[in-house]
Amino acid sequence: MKTLRTTSENPHFQNLVKQLDAYLAVMDGDEHTFYNQYNKIDMLKHCIVIYDNGEAVACGAIKELDSKSMEVKRMFTIPEKRGKGLASKILNELETWAKELGYEKTVLETGKRQTEAVALYNKCGYKIIPNYGQYIGVDNSICFEKEL
Repeated sequence: MKTLRTTSENPHFQNLVKQLDAYLAVMDGDEHTFYNQYNKIDMLKHCIVIYDNGEAVACGAIKELDSKSMEVKRMFTIPEKRGKGLASKILNELETWAKELGYEKTVLETGKRQTEAVALYNKCGYKIIPNYGQYIGVDNSICFEKEL
């Protein structure tokens, strides 16, 4: 396994995000259009791709939310590689990167129906917080944060 720090210009990151978007279109149903408008990847400067024998199999990214917080975005592992700890590895690398850049915490939003994601964030020490920004008042959203 190889972990690469990159940007959203990386074609492997872009391909994984396309797979993520297809998965979320099914999971989110009628709410997908709302969420999708906040998931654009252009201009992401802090992306992670994990490779297994040269194949891109998992990704994630962070972007500045405010002067103290980075928001975790676009977490995805291809289905056949799930359950191997890759999402935890990506999350840890993103947290390390955010800390190196001087941020104090990471925050994120996920859908309540993404039970595997909710379990991952709980397992990795994230605490539920009130919904922030565009997610305020969105019933399907659950927001988390972690002090770095």
